[in-house]
Amino acid sequence: MQTNENQNAGRLIYKIGAFATIFVLAGILLDIVIGTITGGDITSLPKTAIERFNQLDQNPLMGLYNMDFLNAINQLIFIPAYFALFAAHKNTSVKWEAKLAFIIFLAGTTLLVTGNTSLTMLDLSNKFASADSESQKMLYAAAGEAMLARGAHGSLSVLIGFLLPNIAGILMSFVMIKGGIFGKKASYAGLIGSFLMVIYLLLVTFAPGVDRMATAFAMPGGILLIIWIISFMISLFRLGK
Repeated sequence: MQTNENQNAGRLIYKIGAFATIFVLAGILLDIVIGTITGGDITSLPKTAIERFNQLDQNPLMGLYNMDFLNAINQLIFIPAYFALFAAHKNTSVKWEAKLAFIIFLAGTTLLVTGNTSLTMLDLSNKFASADSESQKMLYAAAGEAMLARGAHGSLSVLIGFLLPNIAGILMSFVMIKGGIFGKKASYAGLIGSFLMVIYLLLVTFAPGVDRMATAFAMPGGILLIIWIISFMISLFRLGK
């Protein structure tokens, strides 16, 4: 009886992880579409808090997108999938590496979500627009600058929140290669894709002037990660049956 209950619980974990992955893929595709339409050039993003306020006032969805709101939501949704990958390897020789990968991913996601200032900036934008005096506007602008220093895309303050999940991706891909449960070719795609995204993050953070070079790493990295995610999503559905 206990064995059957454990098996049913395991199947449920795999199914939840697989369904979560579908939403993650939808978020990634939405990010690609928006990035393609807008040009994907982070150097063209609004620089000052007042410019951010104006964008949030004119186009709230685009303003939130440029403050990594979509990325934060996607990372949250991805947690059940990573837990399912960890659960799939709990009885293998790489169970501790799988657990470490999940912990690193969870830590990075926590930092990314808690450090995201998009909703705070939206609130400040509304207050800035309704302020009666110039002194009030300057007060909200100063608060906005503080939020930008803490959570602007490409800034050092958000680097760890983006970096850790990709490091977790490298480790989890290694686990999947060694574990023998998931396809090796797709796992290598995840390994290389996550590594390329790490390079991209380091370039946009420490060398923002080389955005074209950074994109040259991000585009193939993103494609490889999509292949990896689709592959293990199919495997999780199979394990859930």
